[in-house]
Amino acid sequence: MSRAMFPLALVAALTLAGCVNLAPDYQQPAAPVPAQWPASADTGTASAQLGWQSFFLDARLRQVVGQALDNNRDLRVAALNVEKARALYRVQRAELLPSVNASASGTHSRTPASTSSTGSATTSHQYSAEVGLSAYELDLFGRIRNLSDAALEDYLQLEETRRSTQISLIGEVATAWLTLAADRDLLHLAEETLASQQASYALQQRSHDLGNTSGLALAQAQTTVESARVDVATYQSQVQQDINALNLLVGGTLSDDLLPDGLDDSSAQLLEIPAGLPSSLLQQRPDVLAAEHGLKSANADIGAARAAFFPTISLTASAGSSSTALSGLFKSDSGAWSFAPSLSLPIFDGGANRANLDAAKSERDIQLATYEQTLQSAFREVADVLAERSTLRQRLQAQQALTDATARSYQLADVLYRNGASSYLNVLDAQRELYAARQDLISLQLTEQSNRITFYRVLGGGSLSQTPAANTPDGATP
Repeated sequence: MSRAMFPLALVAALTLAGCVNLAPDYQQPAAPVPAQWPASADTGTASAQLGWQSFFLDARLRQVVGQALDNNRDLRVAALNVEKARALYRVQRAELLPSVNASASGTHSRTPASTSSTGSATTSHQYSAEVGLSAYELDLFGRIRNLSDAALEDYLQLEETRRSTQISLIGEVATAWLTLAADRDLLHLAEETLASQQASYALQQRSHDLGNTSGLALAQAQTTVESARVDVATYQSQVQQDINALNLLVGGTLSDDLLPDGLDDSSAQLLEIPAGLPSSLLQQRPDVLAAEHGLKSANADIGAARAAFFPTISLTASAGSSSTALSGLFKSDSGAWSFAPSLSLPIFDGGANRANLDAAKSERDIQLATYEQTLQSAFREVADVLAERSTLRQRLQAQQALTDATARSYQLADVLYRNGASSYLNVLDAQRELYAARQDLISLQLTEQSNRITFYRVLGGGSLSQTPAANTPDGATP
């Protein structure tokens, strides 16, 4: 073979690579969930494709979420795992191409007269310069390409996992912020109640000193004071714990001006699901996409395992120049080349290849079950949020009406007591009922706001407007 024919032979060999792909044809599994939602949400003004900056209405909450996305360690680890997977994919993809190396060497040797065939000492020189490749595997049956595809799917799986982690973090931060707001409302309520109870107790104390109030009534008034004092201390501790939890999620200490004073009626948008929207929307959720990429990776691994049953052809070749004199290294008559193909045919391996193929198929089945379970869990999450949403408005209206009625009952009981037409025990009972009703109202308001956050998260958290293919490494097609 002439030196001019060497590149042609190499090109022909590379052209043969990747002719056959033994991986099963991938088909997206049918979704094991109903085609429609079991309930519909209240009409809202926002779309599930809103970015989180538009979804959150409170400017302070937006700033807190932004800081969490910049500083949170869990999200940082997820992003670093994506970068690692990107690098590993590029390493695996590089095996599709030969590694070409250039080398130059010089050898000098002296033969003493006692061992020389001429009877006199001789000195020899050998110089060479060459370009070649070593043990390049022709991917005739798609083994390397399937491994590269599997590495790509692993990368995309981690990328979707990072997006899912980001959406979960946004939801956790918003929920923690709202929880702090609700607990501060409960603390303010407990402080107001304590102040009111202390004022009532002072009146009872003076009345008792004048002999107009029994010791029982005074003791009952004192129990309400002490109970309110316990609640104040409890909520003070809870508020501080809420701040600590929020700082952990954010990854730093938040300034006081970013913390909520109390629960607002509309910290986040109220999302809607248009009539007839299919549940197949869930197949675009990041966690579902991550599970599907895991299934595709396992599918490609089957192709790589099947290729192990077929012959492996490797090429080692080099072309260059060799001469005994450095000045003649690149003369026209100094050309040198070598071409050493090798063929490896599996004959007996003790069943290792069959076991590897069975393991790859089992892993594919595991990933399929994981994908279906992830989709079913996503459907249930949305269905649960919708079930809660369907009655929240009625519950809020009923709780508000109950609170108003309890407030009127307390006012009437207080008036009757001051006019001597009722005992102080009726006032205490009405006051306790009002306190409990106001607590329940705050808790229900938190539930309604948290439901909006959860609904946004389970629908994909605005991720549907993103294009996953744009995040593939080096423009590779998933």
